[in-house]
Amino acid sequence: MSDTPQKVFLITGASTGIGAATARHAVDAGYRVVLASRSTDKLEALAAELGGDEHALAVACDVTEWDQVEALVAKTIDAYGRLDVAFGNAGFGASRGFLKESPEHWKSMVLTNVYGAALTIRATIPHLKETKGHLLLTGSVAGRRALEGSLYSATKWAITAMGESARLELNDTGVRVTVIEPGMVDTPFFDNGAGDGALKPDDIANAVMYAVGQPPHVDVNEILVRPVSQGT
Repeated sequence: MSDTPQKVFLITGASTGIGAATARHAVDAGYRVVLASRSTDKLEALAAELGGDEHALAVACDVTEWDQVEALVAKTIDAYGRLDVAFGNAGFGASRGFLKESPEHWKSMVLTNVYGAALTIRATIPHLKETKGHLLLTGSVAGRRALEGSLYSATKWAITAMGESARLELNDTGVRVTVIEPGMVDTPFFDNGAGDGALKPDDIANAVMYAVGQPPHVDVNEILVRPVSQGT
């Protein structure tokens, strides 16, 4: 048996969709996982599916609250002793149109998608430096091109910038930074489904694991993944 400590993979927005799929792939790849989201029922069921406390830890966390994000990382270190990969995946969208949605919905979205990602970076960086680990953020095709009437698009442009800013700050620390930029993915993000031909959460999880699985000297900074049928 190897004496090498088992690596640890933290995922926010882990209860469904891309986060849950990535957790399954990470466990299959030999990681312990720490699963975070605001909803705990699905999170705890996923942790049980992945082998319980020995392999998966479920932690309720609102990424817009600094004390909760700090506690999430502290629980990770207390339970598993290290942090090797942090995947800031929590986020949600809004209807297009600046006369759509409520200001309250907008505020919550901006705080989750932008501020929450920044807090995740802030809380995990010290531990990722210790392990020369990997920081990943979920961006979007919408963070590479502006969408008509889309405040959501603006939040994902912020993620594109945040990922590059973090990469520059972490240069020469050994920490790698990747922004994953999906196109249409069939997840709960879409109330009525993403339609035929959309990507599956496993497709994005594969992209995440590709970036994480590169040799230590290789830093895959951005992965833009579209369905074949998505023109823009």
